[in-house]
Amino acid sequence: MVSVHGAPRYLRSDNRPEFIATAILRWLQTAQIDTAFIDPGKPWQNGTDESFDGKFRDECLSLEWFRNRREAQVGIEIWRRHYNEVRPHMSLQYLTPAEFKAGLVRQIEQPEGERREAAILQ
Repeated sequence: MVSVHGAPRYLRSDNRPEFIATAILRWLQTAQIDTAFIDPGKPWQNGTDESFDGKFRDECLSLEWFRNRREAQVGIEIWRRHYNEVRPHMSLQYLTPAEFKAGLVRQIEQPEGERREAAILQ
């Protein structure tokens, strides 16, 4: 998604093998993304990631039995689209991430005078 949304300043993760693998570290360096590892045994330092991991495990991985890599790709992509485009998120005022992003884009693209007027009317 870096090609669509741009690269983040850093990737926060724990020290699990998938996040310290040479290929990942090389990709991060190429994309100019810094790493920010949480302290071992302190998942609360990255609560958003831990929350997402739990939802992904409970709502997708634990419910499916993937027989091969292609099946896993398709199943995970279906879940990802549901999570981002259909499922409302409490932290986003019960909007989907896609709806929330569209609102931000509209707000940014709105001329300065109209933004002030809209803020006053709210």
